[in-house]
Amino acid sequence: MKVLMFNGSSNHKGCTYTALAKIEKTLNQRDIETEIIDVGNNPIADCTGCQYCRKSGQGKCVLEDYVNICIEKCKEADGFIFASPVYFGHPSGRLLSFMDRLFYAGGYALAYKPAAAVVSARRAGTTSALDSIIKHFTINNMPVVPSNYWNLIHGKLNSPEEAKQDKEGIQTMHVVGLNMVWLLHCIEAGKQAGFEPEKVIKINTNFIR
Repeated sequence: MKVLMFNGSSNHKGCTYTALAKIEKTLNQRDIETEIIDVGNNPIADCTGCQYCRKSGQGKCVLEDYVNICIEKCKEADGFIFASPVYFGHPSGRLLSFMDRLFYAGGYALAYKPAAAVVSARRAGTTSALDSIIKHFTINNMPVVPSNYWNLIHGKLNSPEEAKQDKEGIQTMHVVGLNMVWLLHCIEAGKQAGFEPEKVIKINTNFIR
């Protein structure tokens, strides 16, 4: 089993990475393969709503960049973690642009697989940032991985050592990892027992009559 971990921070090994590293350690100790992917180091174009991904039938974005590479990676993954620092009460713009295009063009590669949202902040804005990320999961048939507190960690900008001092935050990340392992095995056990989710064709209602 493999979990892809997307780091939406522009700081390669800052507080957000510290949170992911703790989850990664928990997963690796339980024989879950992981890969941390940095999506916050470079600008990522926003979705233009061109509909190429839907009309072409290719299941990828018209922009040939890292989003399409990650769609292919998602096809082979079993679970996902999307992490970001808090910017003005929301995730980084890079992560949101990445997720919008990833889910719009390649949501089929993530559907019915568990996902967790993780955020880091100096102080506030964490719950609204988590909400922005999690909405991508719940519109795409994805079980949301919880913890024993909201999935957040505190630390000053560029201060991973301070984030490590947030004992509750570190434990929260550990529990995220434990619950990811649990859900992955539950889903696999269901498949082995011949139980799969019932898939329906989505109805798009443009207005209420």
